[in-house]
Amino acid sequence: MTLRNPYQAYQKQAVTTSKPEDLTLMLFQGMVKFIRLAKNSLQNKNLEESHKYNLRAQDILSELMVSLNKEYEISASLLSLYDYMKNRLIEANLNKSMDILEEIEGYAVELTETWSTAMKLNKTNMQGS
Repeated sequence: MTLRNPYQAYQKQAVTTSKPEDLTLMLFQGMVKFIRLAKNSLQNKNLEESHKYNLRAQDILSELMVSLNKEYEISASLLSLYDYMKNRLIEANLNKSMDILEEIEGYAVELTETWSTAMKLNKTNMQGS
């Protein structure tokens, strides 16, 4: 019998029971986390770990790209932004560039904050209706 990590069990439960907008926020937050871990690992000269975290951030961008709802006009702009960010992460990984990681971290933080604000505004508007 394998004992499960309670934190992993909680995370899995949170993901499987969350609304799509909450999942998107979790993806943005995860992307910020992995970019920061990649930066920290790079700073500590742990290239293998930095590579691993960079790939995780790239995977999140891939997920965000495939989950875009093409019915909305903004999706094309977001697709371009996600593609740019992913290509820059690839470049950062190849060149071990802290500057590029910092650039993409800025975009990731801004996306997270914007999405969080939009969710709060939507909730307020729904309650006011």
